Amino acid sequence: MSRRKLLIGGAGAAGAALAGWALYADDKPQWYNGPTVSAKTERKKRPLPSRTEQVNMLQAGHTYDVLIIGGGATGAGCALDATTRGLRTALVEADDFASGTSSRSTKLIHGGVRYLQKAILQLDYEQYKMVKEALHERANMLEVAPHLTRPLPILLPVYKWWQVPYYWFGIKMYDIVAGDRNLKSSYYLSKKNTLELFPMLKSDNLCGGIVYYDGQQDDARMCLAIALTAARHGATIANHVKVTKLYKTNNKLSGARLKDELTGKEWDIKAKSIINATGPFTDSIRKMDDQQLKDICCPSSGVHIVLPGYYSPEHMGLLDPSTSDGRVIFFLPWHKGTIAGTTDLPCQVTHNPKPTEDEILFILTEVKNYLNPDVEVRRGDVLSAWSGIRPLVSDPNKPDTQSLARNHIVHVSPSGLVTIAGGKWTTYRSMAAETIDAAIESANLKPLYKECQTDGFLIEGAHGWTPTMYIRLVQDFGLEMEVAQHLAKSYGDRAFAVAKMAQMTGKRWPIIGKKIHPEFPYIDAEIRYGVREYACTAVDMVARRLRLAFLNVQAAAEALPGVIDIMAEELKWSDAEKQKQTKAAQDFLANEMGQMVNRASRDKIPINLTKDEIQSYIKRFQIIDKDRKGFVSINDIRRSLKSMGVKPSDDEISAILSEIDVTYHGQLELQDYLQMMSAIKSGHVAYSRFARMAEMEEQHHEQEQLKKSISVERSGGGL
Repeated sequence: MSRRKLLIGGAGAAGAALAGWALYADDKPQWYNGPTVSAKTERKKRPLPSRTEQVNMLQAGHTYDVLIIGGGATGAGCALDATTRGLRTALVEADDFASGTSSRSTKLIHGGVRYLQKAILQLDYEQYKMVKEALHERANMLEVAPHLTRPLPILLPVYKWWQVPYYWFGIKMYDIVAGDRNLKSSYYLSKKNTLELFPMLKSDNLCGGIVYYDGQQDDARMCLAIALTAARHGATIANHVKVTKLYKTNNKLSGARLKDELTGKEWDIKAKSIINATGPFTDSIRKMDDQQLKDICCPSSGVHIVLPGYYSPEHMGLLDPSTSDGRVIFFLPWHKGTIAGTTDLPCQVTHNPKPTEDEILFILTEVKNYLNPDVEVRRGDVLSAWSGIRPLVSDPNKPDTQSLARNHIVHVSPSGLVTIAGGKWTTYRSMAAETIDAAIESANLKPLYKECQTDGFLIEGAHGWTPTMYIRLVQDFGLEMEVAQHLAKSYGDRAFAVAKMAQMTGKRWPIIGKKIHPEFPYIDAEIRYGVREYACTAVDMVARRLRLAFLNVQAAAEALPGVIDIMAEELKWSDAEKQKQTKAAQDFLANEMGQMVNRASRDKIPINLTKDEIQSYIKRFQIIDKDRKGFVSINDIRRSLKSMGVKPSDDEISAILSEIDVTYHGQLELQDYLQMMSAIKSGHVAYSRFARMAEMEEQHHEQEQLKKSISVERSGGGL
């Protein structure tokens, strides 16, 4: 008997009664008005120390109460927890804040619907407690960082009638477990209303849908905001600083050897307690403490892809509860794109995880199962792809270390190393609180406040933020509305400080705010401000201060030269350093953000053209590419149409531009063009408006050449 049928049997009359109500209930959502979390802090006016000042503090010879290794969500949470308790706190991160798993998540703040399912089916109280804790933390994150988070309705489409009571009962239990911390009440939708809200959905055999609410966040900026909040409250934090060695005194940890990865300088630091919050790299730090220890981390790769925004409604996500291999796939709107993922495969621990073609195709195949025929799911629509490593761990506190811990673990070694591992983004704060409790107890620290202070503690940007704050940015500074909305959501009340750094556009409107890429709302001022947020490399900037690399890898590559020029002004980079940064960023985009795997998927298309045909097509391509850039952009297309005197309809222009912009991410190189022409010849592609336009351009060019030659002949004949 399947687990679904077991649950129906177990739920019994309650499930049947609830299902009857669900089918005839009003489709409108019902709201819970739970109590709000009150902030315990006022906005700190203390300016952020520069990174140089932070590193100097680490070198000053202070003895810290707590040294935290790792600048992801958990490490940043530990820093904020420790410093708000009055402990002298230091945090170091070998790469950048959120450079690992913390920036590569599904962007959800959730309790875990599937964990609750397991808790009910298996009568597992531990799973229930984990969900209950996560739902409390979900509400807290939405309250303390309203600018970086939002409640997101998620649709669970139902294609079999017997599944309606099953899913409805499960989702209602999710609401009930959340209690007064619930976001909004779940509700049932008829087939008609389901398709109104999610028109891209496949309608065949659709019975209806169930909508529930979880939270969504900008994960990298959330992690950074937590770290910055810790810094404003007195913590010493530094990215690109690596721990190379741990020191012991009388068999107890007493300090560490640090190395600045940017300058190569090394020094020692003293600390009463050392916390290992390095995620997938947990074991490497544990073995600095004791070489004989067995690994406890079992890394798993989770790949996500970003598709164009038209794949999903702007304000509703979708959950596929049972994929072909039993996993769950989320399909979520994010920054005007659509995130789809994730996969779950064993992998090796690495600083540079890469998405694979097989994982990308798996996600596309699963997505295709839920979308109607009007939405053609194309490999070329993948704008970016990334892999994050989940640090699943076995519990060293238990004698049986073979089974993986369902939740996080906190372990204190005989020498005093406090390791926090496992868990998930949503519960970072409660994990940090438990970790600092363990550090206080194991090292006999004397905090100003023994209890955790961070529940309801507003983070960077939240204090003065309101949903309509962006209007002041438009009116006071003359910013474009889309840019103002983006700044308000990304920086909260610090958006005004960003806007003050923006340059004049030289236009009537907008007055300030030069975009670094025409298709995105990121402006020049964010790069200058990002340097003050400890961005030290071009990758730090395009991936984590701005989210451009995650949204569209090709756009990130196009914006890169301008980003590096501004960073060079701020950080006084030499030409050699600019070249080094360019190379590192290009490698990052190619390998970690899916650019190389996108290119490889296109390169698989064979070019079956004769030598004469190739020469002819090269000629056509060069006629359009007048500036010899090596690729054809949308502006080239517009210019070509204008020069030919061709006046196609608006629909035809839109179709041509869409073909270039969507399929080839804004530019078409010669190799792409030859592959496209070969595909047309072989029948793989029936018709291409761009190819037809290129042919018209060539004919127009030949006619112009003929006119010139006739004119020359006539002129010569008159002499």
